[in-house]
Amino acid sequence: MYTNQITKERVFSELRKCMDPEIPVNVVDLGLIYNVDVSEKNNVDIKMTMTTRGCPLHDTLIKDVKKYVNTIEGVGAINVEIVWDPPWSIDKMNPTVRDKLGFGKPSLRFQIDYEKYMPQKCGHVLKQEDGSLALVNEREQGFMVNENIIEFWESCGGDRTINQLADDFSQKLSLPRQQVEQEVVQLIQQLLEAELLKPPTTEN
Repeated sequence: MYTNQITKERVFSELRKCMDPEIPVNVVDLGLIYNVDVSEKNNVDIKMTMTTRGCPLHDTLIKDVKKYVNTIEGVGAINVEIVWDPPWSIDKMNPTVRDKLGFGKPSLRFQIDYEKYMPQKCGHVLKQEDGSLALVNEREQGFMVNENIIEFWESCGGDRTINQLADDFSQKLSLPRQQVEQEVVQLIQQLLEAELLKPPTTEN
C-alpha cells in the first residue's frame, strides 16, 4: 500500500531548508536534530533540541520543522519531541558551518571576558493573562521564558562574574561545573541578544 516509502534522507533534505530564527543556520547543520524515524506508514518522528531552555522561539521552530516535513508527498503524521539530553553545544554544529561563522568557544555576537564581565539585568518580568511568564526589555519586546530563566536573570545583579555565577549554579544544581558554565554562557548570550542584560563595555 505504501509503495512510496519516505526515506530519512528525504526528511533531512527538507529539514535543511528550515532555518533557526536567531542564527542564520539550518536546524540540521546547527545540530538541533538528534534523530529521525520514519514508520512503514510514513509517519515521521523527530527528536530535536533547542540551543537553550526557554528559547523564546521554541514554538515557532517546531511549527517550521513540521511545515517543511509536511511538504513531502505522502507523509503521514509528524511528531516532534523536544529533548534536553544530551544538552546542545556549539560542538554539535556542522564543523564547516561553525568555522565559517567564526564560532570558536561558546560566544556568538558578544565577546565576553568570563573573569571580568558582570552580567547586569535590565527590563522587567511580565506575568501574562494565561499565567505564563515573559521578560520584557526596555524597548517593550517580550520573550517567553520559564521560572528557571527568570531566576537566573534575577541573579544577574552586576556584582558577579560569569565564572562566579557558574560556580553558584553548579553547587545549587549539583551539576558538573563545565556543563553549567556552557549553559550559563549560552543563556547569557540569549539574554544579551534579547537586550535583557546590559552589554559588555570595552573595559569588560
